[in-house]
Amino acid sequence: MARPRTRLITRERIMGTALRIVDEHGPEALSVSRIAVELGVKGPSMYNHISGRDELVEGIRELLLAEIATGHSALRPWTVAAERWARAYRRVFAAHPRVVPLLTAQPVGSAATLESYERAYAVLREAGWPEAEIQAVVRSIEYFVIGSALDLTTRDPEQAELSFEIGLASLITGLEARLAEQADGHRHASGSNPRDRGPAPS
Repeated sequence: MARPRTRLITRERIMGTALRIVDEHGPEALSVSRIAVELGVKGPSMYNHISGRDELVEGIRELLLAEIATGHSALRPWTVAAERWARAYRRVFAAHPRVVPLLTAQPVGSAATLESYERAYAVLREAGWPEAEIQAVVRSIEYFVIGSALDLTTRDPEQAELSFEIGLASLITGLEARLAEQADGHRHASGSNPRDRGPAPS
């Protein structure tokens, strides 16, 4: 009997099925054996493509990241990039709220996801953010966006949208003010004001 020309399972099909299972049944339903049943294959054959449940979670993260990543790191100034990224992030997570507990419980591990974060860090670094605060800035935006996405599933949509708009504007404005204060503090500390240097020698 001739072998089928197409493989029964691929990594892409596995991850797509994993996301659908979580969307429909919740994070507790995610397992390698459940996906094998959905794809109509034997469980052991799955391990030719993935190492286990942790990789499933990372694969789901990458699928959502592909929906979020729409060139925001090319936008300037950094406030525009952050706002556009936040809106895309919220839209995707609002569409997949049951995925959030999985992603927040497991550290980022895939190279693709880490590379995406590094692009965001580069935008903030270019804008003058201190290296020690860059990760915290990104996380503060993530925390707000994830909470807002979950809020959409429990609150009146119009109220949730208004809360998001007010919150996002306040967050970006606050971060912008913090960066400006740090820049002013750095200038004062470096003694860049000639009037602070005393009279010139005669």
